[in-house]
Amino acid sequence: MANPANPTPNESDEPQRERRPRVLKGGSIITGISNSEVGCTLRNQHEGGAELKVPLESRVPDRFLLYVPLDGIAYRCEVRWRRNDRIGVQFTGTEPKPRLHYG
Repeated sequence: MANPANPTPNESDEPQRERRPRVLKGGSIITGISNSEVGCTLRNQHEGGAELKVPLESRVPDRFLLYVPLDGIAYRCEVRWRRNDRIGVQFTGTEPKPRLHYG
């Protein structure tokens, strides 16, 4: 039983967040800049957002379209945080498969 007077310290300095089921899905970040795409991997996902692993050298804007072939749809995303090769995004809507994506 937890003691309210002495709450258990958080083991890390990261802010509290809801638990996201772990996944391993491929995706494409579609930036809209000259039809450019950045390949990424979804590491965890829930209905409101996801954590993406991207190449360190990639330039990812604050807002973009994330196409996930396994889901068959594209998610409109806003970046919430960035750490090295990881990006946390919030889903702000969905769209059908983008015309410009050939996969």
